[in-house]
Amino acid sequence: MNEKPMPVRFGLLGAGRIGKVHAKTINDNPSGTLVAVTDAVPAAAESIERQYGCQTRSIEAIESATDINAVIICTPTDTHADLIERFSRAGKAVFCEKPIDLDIDRVKACLKVVEETKATLMVGFNRRFDPHFMAVRKAIDDGQIGDVEMVTITSRDPGLPPIEYIKRSGGIFRDMTIHDFDMARFLLGEEPISVNATAAVLVDKSVGDAGDYDSASVLLQTKSGRQAMISNSRRAVYGYDQRIEVHGSKGMVSAENLRPVSIELANGLGYTRPPIHDFFMTRYAQAYANELASFIVAIEKGSAISPSGADGLAALALADAALKSVKEKRQIALA
Repeated sequence: MNEKPMPVRFGLLGAGRIGKVHAKTINDNPSGTLVAVTDAVPAAAESIERQYGCQTRSIEAIESATDINAVIICTPTDTHADLIERFSRAGKAVFCEKPIDLDIDRVKACLKVVEETKATLMVGFNRRFDPHFMAVRKAIDDGQIGDVEMVTITSRDPGLPPIEYIKRSGGIFRDMTIHDFDMARFLLGEEPISVNATAAVLVDKSVGDAGDYDSASVLLQTKSGRQAMISNSRRAVYGYDQRIEVHGSKGMVSAENLRPVSIELANGLGYTRPPIHDFFMTRYAQAYANELASFIVAIEKGSAISPSGADGLAALALADAALKSVKEKRQIALA
């Protein structure tokens, strides 16, 4: 009889909004155990400690712990690369929320350490694990739409994040569109070789004052001519707008917006449906659970990680090229 593997024992670095999401997914997965949490705000860590029965420990204690073999990094972006290197050297498997860093050279240096230490690193592009987007990818892989020709991605937030967040986010392309760049790569089947982007401030002047944009459109093209079109906005008054469509030589496959309640009402006023989800944490709840499950399987089996550090680097390179395209008002070729 095969014995069931011991649960992967996690340390959680960061107890903010996304840290709480990961604490729940670990708690809900029978193959994972949340052992310890740390946060610069003690009350945040203590809240997770009370809810899930783990311990509040320092980063140093988690780093040296023999009862922890994996960490999830949910700390501010400017700490990611340092923590990845630190825990890679400590022999822990590492899951890190995107991006690894806002500077591409720093990401390359970090990934060199990951390679040298032979560490396991997954980057948090959770949308790859959304059941609906995974079904789109499967339809492509099964040949149901023939050769991919055009990908259309719509990704619009219900409203602006705090301006203080925007100031340190790295900008719309590195913070928001980076998810769509990863999804475009996931669906195109070929690497983009050019980026053409436009951006504007249409939602709130304070975004422009902070040096960023709140509305953007991007066109990616591969060597064979395949195209991906991305539409972003920080304001969708009707909810969290998340749609994809892939057009191919034999047909088309798409994933539409989801609703917490899927009903349709018909009366004298016409046909109406309930609103779509209004927050990423509810829209992508299953994606986060699937993402963690994939990470655990990779740790247990020693299998290849996806999305990897290289995927994180590629998405950041596209974000940098998009910003350059906006600034220089031209198409940018990628190496």
